Formats: sequence, C-alpha cells, structure tokens
Amino acid sequence: MSTIDTTATVAQLVIERPSRARVFEQIGIDYCCGGKKSLQQACEEKQLQVDEVVRALLDAEQTPDPEERDWSQATLTELCEHIVATHHEYLRRELPRLSELTRKVADAHRERHPEWDEVREVYENLRFELQLHMQKEEHVLFPAIMQMEQANAPLRFHFGTVANPIRMMEYEHDNAAQALDDLRRLTNNYTPAEDACPTTRTMLEALEALEKDLHLHIHKENNILHPRAIALEESLLR
Repeated sequence: MSTIDTTATVAQLVIERPSRARVFEQIGIDYCCGGKKSLQQACEEKQLQVDEVVRALLDAEQTPDPEERDWSQATLTELCEHIVATHHEYLRRELPRLSELTRKVADAHRERHPEWDEVREVYENLRFELQLHMQKEEHVLFPAIMQMEQANAPLRFHFGTVANPIRMMEYEHDNAAQALDDLRRLTNNYTPAEDACPTTRTMLEALEALEKDLHLHIHKENNILHPRAIALEESLLR
C-alpha cells in the first residue's frame, strides 16, 4: 500500500491519484482554489484528524475511477481539448437547466422560503460569469497554450506573457468558488427539507453536481494546466 506525505499539497495529492478528490469533496477540503495548502494545514483548518483523513485517502485508492486519467501526463493540447469537451460542454448543458429549476423553485416557494430568491440571484451571477469565462478560455488562453506547445521559439501575444490571462482566470476561479460556498450555505449543504417538492430536490441535486464538476474543472486548470503552461513559456524564452 502506498503512503501519503502530509506535507504534500492537497492539489499534488489529487494530481497523483485523482480518486482522492472524492474524499476531499466528502470532508469539505478545497483541492482546487485552495489546493496549494499542505494536507496537514488543510486538516488543521477544518479541525480534522490528519490520520483519519490519510486512512480515507488510502481507502479511496482501492477503488479508482476507471474513467479518470492522469492529466499531468497528457499534452497541454489534450488537456485543453478535454476541458472544453468535458467540463465546458457539461456547463453548456447544465447552466440553462439550473436557471429554469432555480426560477421554478423561487416562484413556487418564496413565501415560505425567501432564501430561494437569494439562491437564484447567486446562481444567475455565477452562470453569467462562467459563460464569459469559458469564452475567454476558448478564444484566448487555450489557443495560446496550444500554439506554444507547437512552437520552437517564443511567441508574441497581444496580452503579453501567458501568465497575464492565467492570473485573470484564477481570479475568476476564486469568485466562482465563493459563489459555490454561498450556494452551499444558503441550501444547508444542499439538504432538502422533509416537505421539499420534487423540483426542489432536483434543483439541490443539480447544484451539488455542479459544485463537484466545477471543483474538478478548476483543479485541472489551476493545478495542472496553468503551471505547466507558464513553465513551457519560460522554457521557450530561455
């Protein structure tokens, strides 16, 4: 059985074994935007016993997801194409559906549950930002990264160094993570009330699924794609 270094960052642990993301989701440790913290630090901040978390991570390794690959070993072009085909397409399908669900739930239940109006407002702001974010990635950042991978010399971009759009994308990732935290708080951890109608239950399930997919999506960008793209550009400049 493998061992786990508690001084390693949470992000690095997930890069090494993607199945560990399931454990971090269950216990509420942020491995995407907060992935630069060590496992020890992340456990201390959540008041979790690090030995128990290590055992859970080791258990997760026994049932890896056969569909998940080690994206740290893929080309940057493959990773960009995967993010668009998997995570961006997921958002294009789910964002309109969630808009309709949050609208229906707010309209039907705002008298007894005024928090659904706030959920709808937070969600719609998140949807708007995500749609713009995907456009910037697909039309600016990802093409630049793929061009660099084919280049033998430094490239000139209108935005300067590739670190500039990456910095903006990660700022927007932080904003998305805050919106997800707000949605989780407003929905009591996506827990339906005993008398919740089927539409409300469907909405909560869809919001939780959105959160999990966005965490994985942001992890692949913040912790794998972006640092590798910056390192590639630096190597071309040398």
